[in-house]
Amino acid sequence: MTVYLVGAGPGDPGLLTLRGAELLGRADVVIYDRLSAAALLDLAPAAAERINVGKRGPGGSTPQERINELLVEHGLTGRTVVRLKGGDPFVFARGAEELEVLRLAGIAVEVVPGITSAIAAPAYAGIPVTRRYSSTSFTVVTGHEDPSKARTDVNWEALAKVGGTIVVLMGVANIAEISRRLVDGGLAPTTPAAAVQWGSLTSQRTVRATLGTIAEQPLAAPSVIVIGDVAGDDLDWFTTRPLFGRRVVVTRAPAQASRLTDRLRDCGAEVVNLPTIAIADPADGGAALNAAVSELGRYEWVVFTSPNAVQRFLAALATTGGDARRLAGLQIAAIGPGTRAELRLALLEADLVPDRYVAEGLLEVFPDATTSSRLVLLPQAAVTRDVLADGLVAKGWMIAVAEAYQTVPAPVDPQALAAVAGADVVAFASSSAVDNFAAAVDPGSWPPAAVCIGPISAASARAVGFAEVVEASPHDLDGLIAAIEAWADS
Repeated sequence: MTVYLVGAGPGDPGLLTLRGAELLGRADVVIYDRLSAAALLDLAPAAAERINVGKRGPGGSTPQERINELLVEHGLTGRTVVRLKGGDPFVFARGAEELEVLRLAGIAVEVVPGITSAIAAPAYAGIPVTRRYSSTSFTVVTGHEDPSKARTDVNWEALAKVGGTIVVLMGVANIAEISRRLVDGGLAPTTPAAAVQWGSLTSQRTVRATLGTIAEQPLAAPSVIVIGDVAGDDLDWFTTRPLFGRRVVVTRAPAQASRLTDRLRDCGAEVVNLPTIAIADPADGGAALNAAVSELGRYEWVVFTSPNAVQRFLAALATTGGDARRLAGLQIAAIGPGTRAELRLALLEADLVPDRYVAEGLLEVFPDATTSSRLVLLPQAAVTRDVLADGLVAKGWMIAVAEAYQTVPAPVDPQALAAVAGADVVAFASSSAVDNFAAAVDPGSWPPAAVCIGPISAASARAVGFAEVVEASPHDLDGLIAAIEAWADS
């Protein structure tokens, strides 16, 4: 049995170490504090027990004694226990105390270091803690010592004479006294100073001042305070990203949301994942699709209108004892680049992809049937528009529609639902996502704008009552992100 003390880093989930992510991925119990980003908890298995020991508003923190008890209680069960701590477990944290308690209880412990906010927060604000020509050292010091101590271990006057950069953690409440003592020790009141609050998160805020004026600024915890010449550097790269400070709701099914979510976060957005649809088996359990796949020799074309259809088709192909070789001689059409990309994952190449990624666009370029033409197979969702099927019939084709999957309303997470209320925009990739969002979310909590992947979902957004609707062009993931960026910049 082992308890893992894992440093979560400063907040950005991408700064978690590979070892930390691996352990979270197999955790049975996660005991976490308030500085851990919510997205980090998503790395743990759904069945893992999650215990919050951080601040709970006016109720304060869970006492350290109780945290120690929880670690021992769960550690003795033999389950995989991860103690997820903000920053690094041993940098102005109580990881050493927790390790000692666990060892006294006979429980093995592994410490997984984390990236400390002392370096990460300044870096995300564009402040290097060292400069080759101006600051060749840095000192990390706490601005909030244990109140039960009878003495102070920080000689601020002496620290002022050390030179280099001073990085103060947990110093907001005492910054006036800290500044005064540093000036008394010889630092000039004009020395640059900066406070970085919530470093590496989308709520990051940087206040720049001088040592003589920093205490007069509207500072708030948790902030990392940097004092020294480097605090005058303004090499901001994080908050200048196109969607920084914007909260975007993503409504795609979980299996499809990751690419969009990752791209939006790379652009600086805070993402609220609120899946409003889930992909389910067809009503007949796949019987119609399996039957169609068993007779692929009857068809001249197979037409895919979504990545989901491709996945379900290939699964049926495997179920019926076949592989991609059975598609030899068939022509393949894909409605857009996302569907084509899904085919390519199976080493299949679409023969036809329209310039407009909608059914009407596919019909424009689809050939007319000839006297020798045979059937077109359409594996698709249970409920879909008839435009494509009717259009192919009008071109002289015979069609076979096989229900490949159905979209159903997804259960809504209450925590994500609460976060929707403060969002700036919601992204939709289908009409069903729009309709289910409207059914699940109170209109008073809707973001002011909806950005939709194409004209059909845009029409649905207008129909349910969104006043501002933006349609992506082109109608794909890149177009959707570009449309969100353009809306944010308008």
